[in-house]
Amino acid sequence: VCQGSLYFTGKAMSYQLAYDEKKGEYTWTGGEKFYWQADLTGAEFVIFVGANIFEGNYGPPLRVKEVTQGAASGKLRYVVLDPRAQKGVAHATKWIPTKSGYDAAVAFGMMRWMFAKGRFDARFLSAANKGAAKAIGEPSWTNATWLVEIDEKGFPAKLLRMSHLGMAPEVRVMDGKEVVFDHPIVLVQGKPTPVDPQSEDKPVFGDLFVDTTLNGIRVKSVLQLIREEAFSRSLEEWAELAGVEPEEIVWLAHEFTSHGKRAVVDIHRGASQHTNGFYNAFAWNVLNALIGNYDHHGGYVRASTYDITGKKAEGPFYLDKLHPNKLEPFGISIIRHEVDYEKTTLFEGYPAKRPWFPHSSDIYQEILPSAAQGYPYPVKILFHYMGSPAYALPAGHTQIQAMLDPDRIPLIVAFDIVVGDTYLYADYIIPDLSYLERWEFHGSHPNVIWKVQTVRQPTIAPIPEEVKVFGERMPLSAEAFLLALAEHLGVPGFGEKGFANGMPFRRPEDFYLKMVANLAFGEKADGSDAVPEADDREMEIFRQARRHLPPSVFDLEKWKAAIGDEGLFRRAVYVLNRGGRFQAFEKAFKPDGTLANAYGRQINLYLEKHAKSKNSMTGKPYWPLPRFFTPYTDALGQPIQDEEKGFELTLITHRWITMTKSRTISNYWLLNITPENYIAINPEDAKRLGFKDGELVKVVSASNEAGIWDLGPLGKKPMVGKVKVMEGIRPGHLAFALGFGHWAYGASDLEINGQVIKPDLRRATGIHANAAMRVDPVLKDVGLTDITGGSAVFYDSKVRLVRPTPEEARTYGEGVRRVALEGPAGVRAKEILEKALKAARGELEPEALRQEVASQLGLSQKV
Repeated sequence: VCQGSLYFTGKAMSYQLAYDEKKGEYTWTGGEKFYWQADLTGAEFVIFVGANIFEGNYGPPLRVKEVTQGAASGKLRYVVLDPRAQKGVAHATKWIPTKSGYDAAVAFGMMRWMFAKGRFDARFLSAANKGAAKAIGEPSWTNATWLVEIDEKGFPAKLLRMSHLGMAPEVRVMDGKEVVFDHPIVLVQGKPTPVDPQSEDKPVFGDLFVDTTLNGIRVKSVLQLIREEAFSRSLEEWAELAGVEPEEIVWLAHEFTSHGKRAVVDIHRGASQHTNGFYNAFAWNVLNALIGNYDHHGGYVRASTYDITGKKAEGPFYLDKLHPNKLEPFGISIIRHEVDYEKTTLFEGYPAKRPWFPHSSDIYQEILPSAAQGYPYPVKILFHYMGSPAYALPAGHTQIQAMLDPDRIPLIVAFDIVVGDTYLYADYIIPDLSYLERWEFHGSHPNVIWKVQTVRQPTIAPIPEEVKVFGERMPLSAEAFLLALAEHLGVPGFGEKGFANGMPFRRPEDFYLKMVANLAFGEKADGSDAVPEADDREMEIFRQARRHLPPSVFDLEKWKAAIGDEGLFRRAVYVLNRGGRFQAFEKAFKPDGTLANAYGRQINLYLEKHAKSKNSMTGKPYWPLPRFFTPYTDALGQPIQDEEKGFELTLITHRWITMTKSRTISNYWLLNITPENYIAINPEDAKRLGFKDGELVKVVSASNEAGIWDLGPLGKKPMVGKVKVMEGIRPGHLAFALGFGHWAYGASDLEINGQVIKPDLRRATGIHANAAMRVDPVLKDVGLTDITGGSAVFYDSKVRLVRPTPEEARTYGEGVRRVALEGPAGVRAKEILEKALKAARGELEPEALRQEVASQLGLSQKV
């Protein structure tokens, strides 16, 4: 996932100790994959950590206005922590160029000063449950005062519970059976007291700093443990780790604690995409908790969206119950997520063959290497949707190698709108629809304090040709392909009575319009939360706005039939005409200054689920508290010593607002502004290494000493780019912008069915240095990963710059050898797909499929 550990820190911190209806027990439940951001509508002081606020991040259109107006008016002061002087530095109060991966040392230095000076929100932190938070007007609360048992090795192993002190746990009858509630313990003025986290009528305020023995058990409060970590180094030592001056940490801490709840740290990829990314994000989130700014105007906020699934109102179309023969997912995913390695039949001691991720999911970088290795099992067909791991991921060349051997992954089917850098290696590319031709429900982003749900809907006539599925004409797309596959296989849940309520599922909008109807109906079963029905004038606007769309996309009667009820359809039109559903502007805040759409739950500063689970590579439990871990480690947690081999420069990457995606290279208006990127280097490093501004250099690393992209049958592309000597990069660091240096997307000759499409070499210009990013020395087939939080590691790799050979220099701005693709046309494609389906069902030996695929690719043996 793009932010990885940022999301899964949020998930870990949001688990609630409560009754779980599915499990029928009192346990940790309800963690959500999300993250918080600063509310810039009211913040007075913001520390942006690894957040490229003016060019990337989530929301330049929304957030830049708030930052610019705030800075210009004097209402907002902000600081940027980043090795690179991003554009946000221009208006910042300070730029503090920290060492990449070491910024958490600043957080702990600030904590040390805050604890020493007593500048933290003791009132907020003492609230141990929901009732206590309610009593002091706080939407959320923490487990800062809960007691943790310290084992004989000094590890904070688990929460102290009632039964551990000889107290009788509470027993309640839930869903007709007795359930034991063995509550955690806090000290209240020195007295052990059970705390029900979800209780509203029994507020508990705990003692903040506890280090004692109860019933023979050594215990400490969570906040005590956090303070001990902050005091484990001096302020000078924290500053040295981060590469900053101690005075800067003191200034930050003083300013941060001088604005009440209107100061906030805003973190993004730059903090989380490291081998220690989870704990970096955790430290900064805890720093926000120390001043109690969660859910407050100008503080730390999360996204809020309207329900499109029908779950909250249980209708009108409850998606979970719309499949007539629904099967629940079972087994282990190919990326081994949210499963404890030790609890599977694949457990063979430590280390595991590949990492398991019990506390995270969406480990994008692990999909192709895991499939190629066949761990935890081999795959026969890989469907890959709208992505480019070969280009986008660190050490992306390893992703290419995973796709080259048809014995490992026999068939790859891709869905995209372009022949991109990754899908060159697919067996089939199914043309998909672009953002102007398709349906999407984006939800929201954390910095949007209002409750919103946008609806992207077909706006232009589709470019792909039409196909016929279930007797219906529709544009070729991923959805059309999946519907056709369902029709071919005869699987339930599709066709004439595809939905459990008897309604047909033959077209994409049969599904998507039901989501729009749910959005329009609202979140209350009695319909009191519904939007108004569109009147006749709005209905006419709706029709006229779509009159240019072909019947295969917009057919009014078919759209009505997808919802059924005329009144509900009119409500859906009301939403579609507005592009979604948006909360009234004035309803963002309550009178007391807290968010109307507050997170409003427990914030975990101690993670018991982590303490009770083990790292599959080391066999050691995950550390359950914020802690400083040195970055640049392998899958076993061992330091990587590349600097000793002469690779002394840390490579980082970033975005320009003119080149935000791998596919943005096709936008020539933007390309005129920034026709090529460069490798930013500090003057000190340039002088020491003998490089001049504008000179061509090659990037090499310990795992790619040749400094090339190995593109398999397409040849090799050296990582050559131009140096730009500038003060806006910390010494010891290099930076390049994403989006340049392609070998596909029209950057090379492309032959389709004998027709040659000539390249546009502007798309090959510039450097893409991801292949220099470190390959994990243990796994050897993937880039570095944060084993705790799942992040792909973009900002830790150590590299060296060398002068390219004359031949390598000439490749700058060139594509690669001609790529020949045979279009899947006629009965030949149909036969191959049918064989693939039979292989998936076990009705055909994989070898027959391999031979067919190899024949199509013109291969006589393994690539």
